[in-house]
Amino acid sequence: MTVLVLVLIGVLTGLSTVLFGFGGGFVTVPVIIWADATLGPAAGTVAVATSALVMVVNAAVATAATPHPILARLRSRGMLLSLLATGGLLGALAALAVPAEVSSWGFVIYVAVTIIDMLARPGFLRPTTSEPQTCARRAIPTTLGAPIGAVASFLGVGGSVMTVPLLRRAGLPMGQAAALANPLTLAISIPAAIVFLLARHTNVHGAVFAVGIVDLGAATLLLAGAIPVIVVLRRRPPRIPDRVHAWTYVGLLAVVLSAVALPLLTTTGV
Repeated sequence: MTVLVLVLIGVLTGLSTVLFGFGGGFVTVPVIIWADATLGPAAGTVAVATSALVMVVNAAVATAATPHPILARLRSRGMLLSLLATGGLLGALAALAVPAEVSSWGFVIYVAVTIIDMLARPGFLRPTTSEPQTCARRAIPTTLGAPIGAVASFLGVGGSVMTVPLLRRAGLPMGQAAALANPLTLAISIPAAIVFLLARHTNVHGAVFAVGIVDLGAATLLLAGAIPVIVVLRRRPPRIPDRVHAWTYVGLLAVVLSAVALPLLTTTGV
């Protein structure tokens, strides 16, 4: 049953990668916490680590299939990508240095604040202009690269929940914002995944097949469901009205927030 669920959730991560630029982070973290619940408190750390590996593969496949005119918006953004990678490295190291509950609660708090921000401030659901302002250059200042990378890898979210709203508020439609989030996620997740694969943890022996603190078995099953979906949808992308696309993004975040928060609240007796 766990194998089937992980493959089916992998299909959802493929959908989220193409439609929302998530790379799988927001979907895989709660699922892996559930799948590796026998690890106890360590499940949160394993979930973040495994999510990083899943995001590397998903984001790489999605980026390779993204039309060149869209990727051209990131031309000459080498410094931003380098800082995202540096932040990803630092965030992964920080995740290893704190109790797993810190990353799990940080995940919940960050997603909740993001949802409130998207609902309250104009520019995401209610665009302030009908014409795109500029591309990724002004939407994501280079100085934000390291902070975005650090927070994303520390929480296991991949960065899309920060980069997509920024790109959206710069005037880009949801489809393009989600597509650009994949190469940005790739820059963050590669160094983070390397750190987690090389890490050692004494409480992860119950994982399906642990390499470092990555549950490689769970990651493989998730990717088995995700990669075919990414390839198909990138070749034949669905046509979704922009406003519906934006509202669906918010709704998915709300579902993921509930999936992570409820077990934490139950565990702490809140």
